[in-house]
Amino acid sequence: MSFFKFNKEINTKDLKLSDYDQIWTKFCFLDETGNLNNPTDPFFTVGILKLSQPYYLLNKLQYERNKRNFYDEMKFNKLSKRNVDFAKFSVGALFDARSIYFYSYSLDKEGAYFKREFSGDPWQAYQKIAIRLLKDVALAPKEILILLADHVTVPKHIRFEVDVKKEVNSSLKRLALAGVCRLDSRSNDLLQLVDLMIGTISYDLKIETGAIKGNDEYKADLLQFLKQNLGADKFMPGFRNRNFNIFVDKDMRLRLPLKTNEKGPSS
Repeated sequence: MSFFKFNKEINTKDLKLSDYDQIWTKFCFLDETGNLNNPTDPFFTVGILKLSQPYYLLNKLQYERNKRNFYDEMKFNKLSKRNVDFAKFSVGALFDARSIYFYSYSLDKEGAYFKREFSGDPWQAYQKIAIRLLKDVALAPKEILILLADHVTVPKHIRFEVDVKKEVNSSLKRLALAGVCRLDSRSNDLLQLVDLMIGTISYDLKIETGAIKGNDEYKADLLQFLKQNLGADKFMPGFRNRNFNIFVDKDMRLRLPLKTNEKGPSS
């Protein structure tokens, strides 16, 4: 029997603490990729994994770690022969899990939108895109979210935990985000799983735009595995289905190589 009771006649804003069986509480795991303070890395992606009971997926990953005697941190940029199989198992476990949702937002740090909206400040982009994903994409009616984010060292003017919670709740005029905590990703497999997802998406974007040359065997292997599971051909146009929403800003498409006319210019 389901604990949650959905009564469409009760407005979300009218819910009380005593209406606990009307409210979904879900965990969100957030990570970013793109080396915020590295100007040579052209793209920036924020990803969120949302699920109501992280225990089941975490337990599956931990069981497999013990079975394989594998305890290294999963990082997309550190994929190798030693760890690619476990990375693929982890992504596959995500697809096998029930009631999970994944959202990501990728943009070009040299693009007009990034410069206009965030004044070229990657730290503001990190915070504001996280808020946008939570408020406009991840949050469903009658939900309260708990955000666990990978810890990154930020400048003193960035108060991520305080500002994200305050802005989400203030803009929606209700308790929508119960709390924010940043953790070292080495301590949590679900943060590491988000890193694999957004790293793979960003890698595909870099290949298509020519931002990187050559091809890494193990990164390409995980990319192909992810595309097969999603049924996606490429990520530049974005991708969306019931559980996944991968958004790519249109400025990034301006980097795509121009298609040449094989017949040459007309006389």
